[in-house]
Amino acid sequence: MPRLKFPARFEYLDEVRSHVAADARSAGFDEKAVYAIQLAADEAASNIIEHAYAGRTDASFEITSEFQQDRLIITFYDQGITFDISKVSKPDVKADLSERKIGGLGIYLMHKLMDEVHYESTGSENVLTLIKRKV
Repeated sequence: MPRLKFPARFEYLDEVRSHVAADARSAGFDEKAVYAIQLAADEAASNIIEHAYAGRTDASFEITSEFQQDRLIITFYDQGITFDISKVSKPDVKADLSERKIGGLGIYLMHKLMDEVHYESTGSENVLTLIKRKV
């Protein structure tokens, strides 16, 4: 499966969303699931841009997507700063907006919108995998 390369800049998020939406529709997901997949992919790409590359404009990341059996598997690859996903605090989504801590909402949303979220660092790259099952 080929990797599609995107510049690590926020102005390319529309292209990321369009790409994953097209793959989700091709796999037969309904529009509600397509929207969830797009939003999760947007959060993943935004986190790469904002945190892994900390605003560097010369960086890029790659995406693969494939449909296996009943699952759409979208994988993001970057060479940015690594992090430990298990140390990201779950946000208090019931707290008043003015009292909420900044951070963690993107990962929380990915977990809510997708059936599985996996992150690993291979040493040479970070790999984030989002999986959505077709029901």
